[in-house]
Amino acid sequence: MSPPRRHRVAVLVLPGVLPLEFGAATQIFARDPHYDLAVCAEARTVPGSGFTITTAAGLEGVERAETVIVPGYQDVDAVVTTAALDALRTAHAKGVRLVSICTGAFALALAGVLDGRRATTHWRWADELQRRFPEIEVLPNRLFVDDGDLLTSAGVTTGIDLCLHLIRRDHGAAAANTRARYLVAPPQRHSGQAQYVDRLVRSEENGNELDSLRQWMRENLALPLDLDMLAQRAHMSRRTLTRRFREETGVAPMAWLTDARLDRARELLETTAEPVEKIGRLTGLGAPASVRAAFHRRVGTSPQEYRSLFRHLATPG
Repeated sequence: MSPPRRHRVAVLVLPGVLPLEFGAATQIFARDPHYDLAVCAEARTVPGSGFTITTAAGLEGVERAETVIVPGYQDVDAVVTTAALDALRTAHAKGVRLVSICTGAFALALAGVLDGRRATTHWRWADELQRRFPEIEVLPNRLFVDDGDLLTSAGVTTGIDLCLHLIRRDHGAAAANTRARYLVAPPQRHSGQAQYVDRLVRSEENGNELDSLRQWMRENLALPLDLDMLAQRAHMSRRTLTRRFREETGVAPMAWLTDARLDRARELLETTAEPVEKIGRLTGLGAPASVRAAFHRRVGTSPQEYRSLFRHLATPG
């Protein structure tokens, strides 16, 4: 009996390709007996982020593939050539499975194949992807999004999660677990990428009308703040405050306040041993059950899990 035919995977390398994203795809599929891997690019020599890649195939490698993976690249403003975008469009039209890792989602978006579909990318670039391509439903908290024939991952190491998911989808959990053991990686992670975001609340202190109000909110997180109190302090009606707050931050006042409280709670979990009950009082998040609910809803994990993951990172020495 002849051996089963291997699934053909092409990694499309774009200029400025990032090493870890590229390495995740190539190492996982090059050594897996179920797949044949080809590394391809429009130009056979491609400058990466601090290195150069010489590929064995040009864009014809995309044409022969059954799955095409686009690793992230350094500059999301970089021009992706018409030839590369056309190769992605043609592959998609033929039913080829398209996959991006990290900022590779921008290339798929430029090709137009993500219009009307769900996708994700590195948390730092998720808002930018949504702004540039409003037709895409960007899910910023996902490690990866499987939308059938289009799969996208968040940043950097989530490319490993997505590649293992592809193996799991194609050949089952046992095959994916085998590759995970070889990589010394968890076979499956269930949380999102929000726990890795530096701050849920951005700094908008750029001479905006409500800068002083937001600073006061940060300094008084423990108070039982509500929209009426905020409107009174801003000398505005509730409706006007909500409209102007959205114009300056993109979110409503109370949603911003919740994220500011969560940012402070995350800082306390990272840098102190205070119990969750006290952190809830200090931040205004309330009882431990409310703190846990807010963390699960917005950060994608529990306060205890967050502390165990990040507290050592803030410990000196």
